Amino acid sequence: MARHNDYGKWGENMAVEYLVSKGYAIRERNWRVGHYELDIIATKGNRIVFVEVKTRLHDDYVPEIDISPAKRSRLIYAANGYLFATRLPFEPQFDVIYIVGPPDSYKVEHIPDAFFPTLKKYGRR
Repeated sequence: MARHNDYGKWGENMAVEYLVSKGYAIRERNWRVGHYELDIIATKGNRIVFVEVKTRLHDDYVPEIDISPAKRSRLIYAANGYLFATRLPFEPQFDVIYIVGPPDSYKVEHIPDAFFPTLKKYGRR
């Protein structure tokens, strides 16, 4: 596996540890539907939380750019697939977790409700 893939996997592991320490229950990791993937699926209270993990060596990131409208659309599509497959009675939430820095001195930035699912537009009948 390439070094950046190892670093990303490490970041996902750190995000899982962080979420568990905050009382989240991890349901799935790297869940796929078609070509789309959800990094982490967790629950807390009455919410099912779909978590996108971004691992960066430096803190020169911009969440609005990292999670583009196209990326949001793919995450929403995958989340809909998961909810349809499981029929769970939870309210969905989309979070982003940044793991920033090297393994010996990293920080975690958690952005709950980072974005909300967009509604589909339908033409007039």
